[in-house]
This record gives sequence, C-alpha cells and structure tokens, in this order.
Amino acid sequence: MTTDASDAVEIRDALLRLRRGTGLPIAFGGLMEAGQRMRISELSGTATHALRSLAVTSGTGLGGKTVALSRPCVVTDYSASRQISHEYDAPVAAEGLRSVLAVPVVVRHRVRGVLYGALRTALPLGGRMLDVAMEAARDLERALVVRDEARTLASEAAAGGGDGTGPGWEQVREAHTALRALAPRIADPELRAELLGACALLTAESAGSPRVGLAPREVDVLACVAAGATNAVAAERLGVTPETVKGYLRSAMRKLRARTRGEAVVAARRAGWLP
Repeated sequence: MTTDASDAVEIRDALLRLRRGTGLPIAFGGLMEAGQRMRISELSGTATHALRSLAVTSGTGLGGKTVALSRPCVVTDYSASRQISHEYDAPVAAEGLRSVLAVPVVVRHRVRGVLYGALRTALPLGGRMLDVAMEAARDLERALVVRDEARTLASEAAAGGGDGTGPGWEQVREAHTALRALAPRIADPELRAELLGACALLTAESAGSPRVGLAPREVDVLACVAAGATNAVAAERLGVTPETVKGYLRSAMRKLRARTRGEAVVAARRAGWLP
C-alpha cells in the first residue's frame, strides 16, 4: 500500500496537530506498505532529511515495536534504550533525536501507520503528551476510514457501470446521501470537512462539467430527493422542517432551471453535484 497525495495531506495535518498539542518540536510518520513494513513519508519540524523515506520493519526500532505491539511506545534516550533494537540509530542520530514517542494508527484492527513525536534532549515523555499524540492518531484513523470507503464505493461504481448505471452506482448514491446528511451533525470542523471531501470524491467523475452554484443544504436536499425521499423524510434526515426542505428544493430547481424534482436531480448530476 502506497501513500497517495490525499493520504499525505492527512498525515501532515495529524503531525501538525500532534506538535501543537504536545509542544514537541519534531514530528514525523507514515503508512504501512506491502508486508510488515512502514515507510516514513512526512516530516514536520525536522532539520535534515535523514528520516525521509526510511523503511521501518515490524518489530525493529521504536516504530517497528509500535507496529508489532499495536500500542504506543516511548523511549527517553533513543540511542541508549534497551527497550528497542537499534537498526535505525544512524538516521535518528543524524537528526539529533533523543526522546521519542510513537503511536500506532489503527484502522479496522490493523496498524496502518505510525506517528512519532520527538525532542533533541533526553526528557521523559508521557502523560498528556502521549494522550494528545494518540488523539492525533485517532483523527488520522477517522480520515483514512472515510477515504477508504469513498475509494471502495467509487471502484464498485466503476465496475457496475461508468455511465452512472448499475448496482455499484446505486451504492455510491446511497453513501453520498448518507454522508451529506451526517456531515452537518458533526461538531469537529476538520472531520466535517473530511466527510464533505469524501462526498466530493464520489462526484469526481462528472466534475469536469460547468457547475451551477448550489448552497450546501440545497445539495443535501437534492441528494435525499435523488434517493427517493419525500420532503418529510428528507427533513427528518437533515434535522430541519419540511417547509425548509421545500424552500431549499425550490431554490435549487430555480438555479438548475428545472421544472420538476426529477429534472433537478438529473441537472445536478450533469453539473457534478451528485454521483
């Protein structure tokens, strides 16, 4: 498994959250590749490139121990620690790292990657720092789950018919409707943006068409309508009143120059707003 551009962005964001929350000046991490090997792909606050692209095998070094045990691991003085093996002492020393913590990124009971935080002095790391690092890993886990689901559904849709027909596309549309309805209920703005980003992945096939400007709630209503929901059902899913749904639907139909609900859905799909 390789790290694509979207995963790299998520890892970098998690590293920044780790540094801000812990106060640690250095963070780095990456995802698992084929087999039992993790590759460090993203660096934050480092002074050299010694750690970039370093491949860490399960069970070796601090990160490999974290992968093997699927739990956080910490050392106060990396080069002198007897708790880990020392295959990676040279790049760690080149960066001047002493105290290092590593937390696993676990998706569906499988380690998908490791996030590290570090100091250039030998000081104990733990307590709140470890809690914050683990929360950054949890955020990354949630983002990876959303992206995995989006990719799976897009792949199934392509297998079911690239023209927007077939059972695969029905699953994509159902998922798109569910994600759009869920997003407004999520208080965390970053996680909400990730969910909406997954929605965008599901409509990427038609993104080349010129887009009519629709408001987010207008798209939410159209997604419900496309799934066959009545105004009352759409209102229940979205947490608004039926009259509010009617208002958004009228506005969307006007913008799309549609005379009926069905025409509005077709026009929204052509414009790339719906899968």
